[in-house]
Amino acid sequence: KMVDPTLAEMGKNLNEAMKMLEDNQRKVEEENEKKYARKDIPGPLQGSGQDMVSILQLVQNLMHGEEEEETSQSYRLQNVGEQGHMALLGHSLAAYISVLDRERLRKLTTRILSDTTLWLCRLFRYENGSAYYHEDDREGLLKICRLVIHTRYDDYTIEGFHVLCSKQPVIYISSAARTGLGQALCNQLGLPLSCMCRVPCNTMFGSQHQMDVALLDRVIKDDVESGKLPLLLVANAGTPGAGHTDKLGRLKELCEQHNMWLHVEGVNLATLALGYVSSSVLAATKCDSMTLTLGSWLGLPAVPAVTLYRHEDPSLSLAAGLTSSQPVEKLRALPLWLSLQYLGHNGIVERIKHASQLSQRLLENLKNLDFIKTSVEDELSSPVVVFKFFQEYSNRDQTSHAAQASTIQHPIMSNERHIYDTFNQWLGEQLAQLVPASGVDVVELEDEGTCVRFSPLMTSAVLGTEIQDIDQLVDCLKMKIPVLTSTLQLREEFEQEVRRTVGLLYIEDLAWPGLGVVRYNYHSDEKTDDRQEKELEKINTELLKKLNELESDLTFSLGPEFGGQKNCVYIGMVTEDLDVSELVETIAATGREIEENSRLLENMTEVVRKGIQEAQLQLQKANEERLLEEGLLRQIPVVGSVLNWFSPFQASPKGRTFNLTAGSLESTESMYVSKAQGTGTTPPPTPTSSLAKQRLPGQKAFKRSLKSSDGFSETSSISHCDDLEKMDQRPPALSPSQEQGTLETEKPEEQKEVAQAQTNTEDTHSDKSPPGCVKGEEQASER
Repeated sequence: KMVDPTLAEMGKNLNEAMKMLEDNQRKVEEENEKKYARKDIPGPLQGSGQDMVSILQLVQNLMHGEEEEETSQSYRLQNVGEQGHMALLGHSLAAYISVLDRERLRKLTTRILSDTTLWLCRLFRYENGSAYYHEDDREGLLKICRLVIHTRYDDYTIEGFHVLCSKQPVIYISSAARTGLGQALCNQLGLPLSCMCRVPCNTMFGSQHQMDVALLDRVIKDDVESGKLPLLLVANAGTPGAGHTDKLGRLKELCEQHNMWLHVEGVNLATLALGYVSSSVLAATKCDSMTLTLGSWLGLPAVPAVTLYRHEDPSLSLAAGLTSSQPVEKLRALPLWLSLQYLGHNGIVERIKHASQLSQRLLENLKNLDFIKTSVEDELSSPVVVFKFFQEYSNRDQTSHAAQASTIQHPIMSNERHIYDTFNQWLGEQLAQLVPASGVDVVELEDEGTCVRFSPLMTSAVLGTEIQDIDQLVDCLKMKIPVLTSTLQLREEFEQEVRRTVGLLYIEDLAWPGLGVVRYNYHSDEKTDDRQEKELEKINTELLKKLNELESDLTFSLGPEFGGQKNCVYIGMVTEDLDVSELVETIAATGREIEENSRLLENMTEVVRKGIQEAQLQLQKANEERLLEEGLLRQIPVVGSVLNWFSPFQASPKGRTFNLTAGSLESTESMYVSKAQGTGTTPPPTPTSSLAKQRLPGQKAFKRSLKSSDGFSETSSISHCDDLEKMDQRPPALSPSQEQGTLETEKPEEQKEVAQAQTNTEDTHSDKSPPGCVKGEEQASER
C-alpha cells in the first residue's frame, strides 16, 4: 500500500521523539542507580568486593588500633600458644564438618561428645556423669534449674507455671556468690525474686565466707512449713571473692535430707585434677552437678564451659535443654576435644599445679611482710590469695579503744574502714600496673573490705605468669608498704597543721589515696558568691601550678576525674622524711602571695583610674589659673603676640606626674629644678614567700634533713666564716655625701682632721687590729 508521505514523515518524527524520551529516561534511571550506590551502600560493599589481604588488614587495624595514640599505649594480649591454636582450629573445623551429610555428621559428633565427656569425668573424678557445653558460664546452672523443676513438678510440661503456684519453688544461694546470679536465674526462669533465698555466711565459727549450714537448715524447715518447695542449693568450691570453699559434705547431707539438688561451682574445682586434693574440695565429687571453666584454667581461648551432672531420665534432660538432637550443637565440644588431646593428662595437671605453686610462693612471702594481713582458707593448698594493707595507729592508747563504743568517736577511728579501703584500692591498682603479668585485681569483701586478690587459676595460663613475676610483685609490695605507712601516719598531722593555719581549709575526702586535700580559703565580703567562686578557682589553680613547679617528690593534682571536690589541691602519697609543717606553710604562703598579687593588680587598676580623673581636674584648674594670671588681652591672637613682644610674660611650667608605686599625683616643679626624678613615697614590698628554707645540695623541697645537729653547726660555722671573708673583701663604705651624689668636696683641713681622727681610733683599738696596723701607728706618730 502507498503511504501518505506526510503521515510517514509524522510517524518517523514520532519514533525519533519517543526514542529520545526513552533514552533520557534511561539515563535518569542509570544516574539514580549510581547515586543510590554511592550514597546508601557502604564503602566496603561497593564494587565487586574486597580481596583477602585487604580484609585481613582491616581486621588487624581493628584489633590493634589505627590511631597513633592507641598504638603507643601498652596493652597485653592473651598468651595464645599452640594449645590455643588448637582450640581456635576447632571452631573452623566445626563449621567445616557441619556441611557433611547427616548420617556421617551424627556419627562424628557422637564420638566427639562421648570422648570429651568421658575424659572430663575421669580428670575431675566425677564418675558416671553427663556433660553440657555452653558459652555462658551461667547457662549450665540455668538448665540444671529447669531439669530440677521438671523432675520435682510432674505436670510442669503440661500445666506450666500453674503448677508452681501450688508450691512455690525456692532456690538457695550463698551471700558470697557472684553478684547478680540469683536475679539472672529468676529472670531466665520466669520466677519472682521471692523464689531466691540468700543464705548468710558464718559469723561466729569457721570462715566468714562459708555458708552457715545450721542457719540454712532452719530456713529450709521454715520454708517447708510455709508450703514452699526447696528446689536447689548453689554452693561454692572457691567463692568469687576470697576463694573459700563451703562445707560441701554437710551441705550434701542436708540436701539429701530435704530432697534438694546440690550444684557446686568455683575455681577450686580445678584442683580435682591434681594428685592431692583437700577433703573440702573432694566432697564436690558427690554433688549432683558442677560447672567447670576450663578456658581460664588451661589458657584455652574460646572454649566452652562444661556442666557435669548426674540424671537418669534422658527425656527430662532433653526437655530441660541439657541435651540436643541437633548434631551441629554437639560440635561445641570439638575445640575442647582437640585441646585436651594436645595437652594430655600431664599438660593439664602441670598447668593447674603451676598455678597452685604460684599461690604458695606469694603466700610464703606475704607471711614475712609487716602490715600485710591475709585472708586464706587453707594455707597449704589454697589457690587463691587475698591480702590487704593493715596497720594499727601507734599513737592510739587504751582510752581511745574504749571510746570506740561511745557515741563520740575519734574521726580517724570512725573513718578507719574507709581509709583502709581507699589505700588498698590504690595498692591493688599500683601492683596491677607495675606487674601486669601477675594478674592481681581489687575485690570488695563484706567483712574485710577492699582487698587485693591473686587468683592464678583464672589468670596465670592466660597471662603466662611465672615465678619471677611473683618475686617482682613482692618487691613492688615491699616498696609500697613504707609509703602507705608513712602516709597513714602523717595524714592526721597534716590535718591538724592545715586546721591551725589561717587561710587554709582542710577538705575531708576519704576516697582520696594520699596525704589529704586542702583548699586556700579566699573570702571577701565585697564580692558576690559567683565572683568569689571564680576568684577562688583562679587562686587555687594558680596555687596548684606553683606547687608543681617546685622540686619535690610530691604529686599535686586536682583530684579524681569524677567525685572529687572543686577548687582543691590533692596531695598524693608521701614518704617518712616529709616536713609537714613546711609543706603546709609553703601552701599558705604561696596562696597569700597569689592573692596579694591579684589584689595589687586590682588596686593598681583602680588607683590609675582615679589618678587620671584627678589629673584631668588639676589640669583644668591650672588652665583657669593661667588665664587669670596672664590676663584676657594676652588670649587674643594678634594683641597677645604684640603684648608678649613688648612685655614678655615669665611663667613657670606646671605639670603633673603620676607615681604608680605610691598611687599619688605629684607636681613636676621639682623635676624642672633639680633635673632629676624625686624618690617619692617608698613602694610597698612585693609579697613573697619567706619559706625559702636553706636546703643541702640535692635535697628536694619539703624534706627533713637526715644529718645530725653537729653537721648542721659545722656547716653553719663554715658558712659564717665565708661571710666574714666576703665582708673583709668588700670596698670601703661611701660617705653620706657620695651616697647622695652631691658635688661638694672636702677641704684639705677637713681631710687632715678626718685622717687624724681615724688614726686616733686605730690607736684605741690596737689590740684588735691586724698586724698591718702597727706601721700606720708609727707613721702617725712621726707625722
